[in-house]
Amino acid sequence: MPGACPAAPPPKAPVLAADARAGAADAVATPAEPVHLGLAVEHVTRYRYGSAVELAHHVAWLRPREEPWQQLRDFELRIEPPPDHAREAPDRHGNPRLLFSLARPHDALEVRARSRVRLHSRATALQPGASLPWEAVGQRLRYRAGWRWEPAVEFCAWSPFVPRLPALRELAAPSFTRGRPLAEAAIELMQRIHDGFEYRSASTQIDTPLAEVLAQRRGVCQDFAHVLVGALRAMGLAARYVSGYLLTRPPEGRPALVGADASHAWAAVWCPGAYADEGVNGAWLELDPTNRIVPDIEHLRVAVGRDFGDVTPLRGVIRGGGTHALDVRVHTVRWGREGDEGAADTA
Repeated sequence: MPGACPAAPPPKAPVLAADARAGAADAVATPAEPVHLGLAVEHVTRYRYGSAVELAHHVAWLRPREEPWQQLRDFELRIEPPPDHAREAPDRHGNPRLLFSLARPHDALEVRARSRVRLHSRATALQPGASLPWEAVGQRLRYRAGWRWEPAVEFCAWSPFVPRLPALRELAAPSFTRGRPLAEAAIELMQRIHDGFEYRSASTQIDTPLAEVLAQRRGVCQDFAHVLVGALRAMGLAARYVSGYLLTRPPEGRPALVGADASHAWAAVWCPGAYADEGVNGAWLELDPTNRIVPDIEHLRVAVGRDFGDVTPLRGVIRGGGTHALDVRVHTVRWGREGDEGAADTA
């Protein structure tokens, strides 16, 4: 299933969770109220087939992850027609995953996921200038006999959607000056990608090569995330792809953030020292180049992986079906207030 990104162009002066215009060291300000936020999401995927599907096997990454700062309060998944077999099994990255099969003829499939999540702000714990120099982080990710192996190493490797390209290092290098704290360099790189690439809906498909995205300097949120992931890996760093949702709640007179009411994608870099308490985020610094922000309580994380291929919301193989039509709809709203467990209607 191709990823969904919104149709609106990105704002050039958005309301920032991380005010990148002030410089990387001051990119994350003390958050305004609230420091907690409830989000309710409904994600509906519908397939209609030109002829009957006789047999289908699907995998879904739709249940949000549990994190110290992200608490899943409710989750409901409805599949029509009901599957003949279904089981939950986390993937290699610890993401919740559902595998299901249909062994009877059907000419349509609907998967409806509803989630309610409580998020807690991480902004006050972030200290970009206190992160380790980027060269030191890179050294920790290199193999040394007898040294402790860092689990983040697997995210240093190139992957199907993010291949090795000389242009990626050329893009990243100006931000990575000698001895610079990694968080400062990564935030600046995120800003430069946002400013140097054009967000244009439908300008790419999910199988558009990354080299083409780099050449044309435009794409959608998945492309922006892949570019940032690749540029960080080109510097010998561990970077991963994050899928999820974004709530847009702009003040009066300000534009909405790109990614609202659609599945969204951003990146994360392994960055020891970026957080005063690494229990907050496990040393992973998230970066949203589509919107030029460091994600906080308005970004809901569903899954992490090497690239889009690891965390596609819904994918599968079928026998029969002929042609198909796909419709994806996402609705994200606030629910409750601080200390209130009341839910918003996401129907």
